[in-house]
Amino acid sequence: MEQRLQRTAITLGDAAGVGPELVLSALADQAVRASGPLLVYGNETLLRRVAAATALPFPADAVVVPAHTPFAELPQDCPVVLDFPFPEAESIEPGKVCAACGRQAYQWIAAAVADILAGKAQALVTGPINKKALHEAGYDFPGHTELLGHLTGVDRPDMIFYSPQLTLGLVTIHEALIRVPQLLSVERILQTLERACAIYQRKNAQPPRIGVLGLNPHAGEAGIFGDEEVRIIRPAVQAARARGYCVTGPLVPDTAFAHAAGPHAALPFDVCIAMYHDQGLIPFKMLAFDEGVNVTAGLPFLRTSPDHGTAFDLAWKGIARPASLIQAILLAAAP
Repeated sequence: MEQRLQRTAITLGDAAGVGPELVLSALADQAVRASGPLLVYGNETLLRRVAAATALPFPADAVVVPAHTPFAELPQDCPVVLDFPFPEAESIEPGKVCAACGRQAYQWIAAAVADILAGKAQALVTGPINKKALHEAGYDFPGHTELLGHLTGVDRPDMIFYSPQLTLGLVTIHEALIRVPQLLSVERILQTLERACAIYQRKNAQPPRIGVLGLNPHAGEAGIFGDEEVRIIRPAVQAARARGYCVTGPLVPDTAFAHAAGPHAALPFDVCIAMYHDQGLIPFKMLAFDEGVNVTAGLPFLRTSPDHGTAFDLAWKGIARPASLIQAILLAAAP
């Protein structure tokens, strides 16, 4: 593989959601523009329709080129929009699930992944996708994480969430709660912990303080409410300590974030490892909804995205806040 060029690839996400307008807003942000060359995988007709509907500017200096233009011909000093024509671009309605939107979202992601793997960019930032639209288009993935694992041949990528206040790792992702205990293992917890710490240290020089949540009420109460803490989680914490990490746990989940409230809010840890999706994401989104970044770790490249969905109720109104996407681009572009 060639050495990757220092470009950040950005996909629009679901065309009927807020992704296109968030990308337009991000392209007007000075910090984003200063972060390095940006490569947008999308459609010019769609972006101009969204710009007109939202009163957001289409970047005057952006260069629009056909999707398969040789990379040697692309400029490095301005945003580049790779134009993937599709007939529905002229008729898509905001806020409506549409198989064509799911199809295009997948195709933009697949094209960007192929280009990054070929060394044509360094990282991927994805706009939010709609899972129903993706399924209606024939792509049966629970979300971006599993889709990207499929496209890159990675068996188990991790879902990590980053914000200046907290970095969160999820040991299990899109799983029914009944399956979570079966999926826990010492190795899986350690892998998530190490990947979450690596994301934290992209933006922080000091080693993180790590908290590992228990699975059961009261962290199992010494086995009364379940023994996963005794059999799996505590041994994982001990193994992490043996590797030099500053880690505590298993923590009682219902009090682990109590220090985040009040006038002197300060969490006792920088990185938190949660056993399942909502256990970690409810407190994370309360702390950092507008600036949190979703990171897929374990791929051959870094992938980031906003930590919110398509927000169909806000789509194409010019009121969606771009802070999370901006932070996702800045994290992806960081050296």
